[in-house]
Amino acid sequence: MTTYESMLAGYGNIEGSALMNAEQEVCQKIALAGLHRGGFFDHAAFYGGTCLRLFHGLPRFSEDMDFSLIEKRDDIHLENYFDAIREEFHIAGFDVTITKKEKKAFGKVESAFLKENTEAYDIKFQAKRTVKVKIELDTDPPLLFNTEQKILKLPYSFMVRCFTLPDLYAGKMHALVYRAWQRRVKGRDWYDFEWYVRYNVPLDFKHLQERIREFSGIEVSLEEFMSKLREKLAGTNIDNVKQEVIPFIDESHLRTLDIWSNDYFLQLVDMIKIQ
Repeated sequence: MTTYESMLAGYGNIEGSALMNAEQEVCQKIALAGLHRGGFFDHAAFYGGTCLRLFHGLPRFSEDMDFSLIEKRDDIHLENYFDAIREEFHIAGFDVTITKKEKKAFGKVESAFLKENTEAYDIKFQAKRTVKVKIELDTDPPLLFNTEQKILKLPYSFMVRCFTLPDLYAGKMHALVYRAWQRRVKGRDWYDFEWYVRYNVPLDFKHLQERIREFSGIEVSLEEFMSKLREKLAGTNIDNVKQEVIPFIDESHLRTLDIWSNDYFLQLVDMIKIQ
């Protein structure tokens, strides 16, 4: 049994979307291991929903891997670490191709895709499905954030530099309010917001202000942000919010969505703790 197969077996007897989510999560862990071996975390930190999932037990799966340099510089690029990532996947039992894509919509963000080579992919998948993990590195990041070292135990024990919870929270709130999706809603943003409130995580508003300033080009006060947040939570179709997040939640957790309503989320706003 390869390392990849062994890690996947740890999720138990699953199928359908649960299996697809588990396959992707195993690939995320292997990618992190490769980045670690390559020394990536000397210069960058992990943030976003996948970071919250892997290191803080967020009970939903997450697709993308988001990274930020810890200081502004122009000599650190994802391409520098592709060989280390490929080698880690090879050790785990299969090969990947890494294709860099230019995505103007992401502005200053570099994007790359880790695509499993179907020819070398585990034969049990019958070469019908490609596991794809998108990784993004912000090479000119908003700063004023703190990081910490977190342990990942598979495929081996190693440390990953991560944003602290208050700064992960700030990134999520920026996405929730300012995400420029024209006709879609990302229910995962709402799910994560509820998680932060439930566990009394303080929101680092200074980092949130810095993110809004650099990505959205505006200055906002706490009162202005809270007003815009309430407007977003009140004016979004809650059924669309639920439908978007359902594929990323285990069936045993679906009942947690029963309480969701616009009023429920508006009440959560009053429970936000500011750091």
